[in-house]
Amino acid sequence: MEISRLGLTPIVIFNLVVWLFFTLAYFYQIVYIVRVIAKGDVMLPKAKKKHTYAFVIAAHNEEPVIGNLVRSILGQEYDGRIDCYVVADACTDSTAEEARKAGAITWERNDLVRKGKSWVLDFAFDRILNETGDKYEAFFVMDADNIIAPNYVDIMNDAFDAGYLVCTSYRNSKNFDSSWISSAYALWFLREAKFLNNARMMLGTSCAISGSGWMVSSAIIRGMHGWNFHTLTEDIQFTTFCNTHGIQIGYAPAEFFDEQPLTFKASWTQRMRWTKGFYQVFFSYNKNFLHGVFVDHSFASYDMLMTVAPGMILTLLSFFINAAYLIIGTLSHGFIATQAELTMCVGSLVMTFASMYLVFFVLGVLTTVSERKHIHTNKKWRIVSNCFTFPIFMMSYIPITVAALFKKVEWVPTKHDIAVNFDEVMGEGSK
Repeated sequence: MEISRLGLTPIVIFNLVVWLFFTLAYFYQIVYIVRVIAKGDVMLPKAKKKHTYAFVIAAHNEEPVIGNLVRSILGQEYDGRIDCYVVADACTDSTAEEARKAGAITWERNDLVRKGKSWVLDFAFDRILNETGDKYEAFFVMDADNIIAPNYVDIMNDAFDAGYLVCTSYRNSKNFDSSWISSAYALWFLREAKFLNNARMMLGTSCAISGSGWMVSSAIIRGMHGWNFHTLTEDIQFTTFCNTHGIQIGYAPAEFFDEQPLTFKASWTQRMRWTKGFYQVFFSYNKNFLHGVFVDHSFASYDMLMTVAPGMILTLLSFFINAAYLIIGTLSHGFIATQAELTMCVGSLVMTFASMYLVFFVLGVLTTVSERKHIHTNKKWRIVSNCFTFPIFMMSYIPITVAALFKKVEWVPTKHDIAVNFDEVMGEGSK
């Protein structure tokens, strides 16, 4: 029987291949969801020892927020050693003064050539190790806009004591209800913590660090001779380094909060940097990923490959091929494509975006229901509306993914000015 009699024309086969690829490539994330629904949150054994830690914070013009972070660190319910280091990087405001006032060990740095978080971390780790020797067993990396829950270090200490030399934590947001953009960010990070890193931890595979709220053993920093990750997404680059060197990244349900952008313009700029950074990591480490998958048979390598691979490009390619086939087929008046094929192309175009919206909608609802107690807002309607606007936010990655291929992107600091403490965040929604 001819293939065409089965309706399997080239465009039909192309669409089936794309659909099968996405289904099979990302099916494991459905397994993650099922595992979390069945088992809940990861449980860590209680630590037998109180380890010593130093918090490292890169701060550029963070005067409004730095004090609240430092106070949340130094006010921890932890009876082990904690010190807090703030590097005020090329600041033109009173960041250093506010950090010192809150109790942080504060250094000022004014390197206008090597600026940005990754260079600050390299500077800070080098100076701390040179000046303090073996005083600290591990470092926490936070952003200046963060605040941490009172039991944050205690929970992370459980993971470190269990043998995890690198560990990430539960990322929440302190301004969920500021705008539909901040709400979408918040939901994504809640989903990342609950249904990705939490699941990875329970299934015994490696997690991924994201931005801030993570811990690394001082032994690893010494072994690397500093911090040598200077792409636009140094967190993903470091995660990839751990993946390729057999370092399993753990996850602990220790909660911290950060500030999300309020406008689409600010979000576009930030996510453009993230996407460009993902490209940098993907094109630099793709051979390492493939070696891990096909030679080492490492599921963690496969998971990381799927995380950094530009899947949105394939979605866009599918859209353009179907659109081109539809236009050319229509102009050919039946010579190239039958009316049934053209109808199928229209259906494929509609279903491409409808299915994306539906997937992100389901993920949004699932995360909202699962993590409702972690969503702090006085605007109850925002919780519901966010489920419908979250897919739009995620689908806006499509043009960002394309633009990042061609646009030169540089690190641009994000402005933070929402000065709230832990009690104020927790008080939202309980009034």
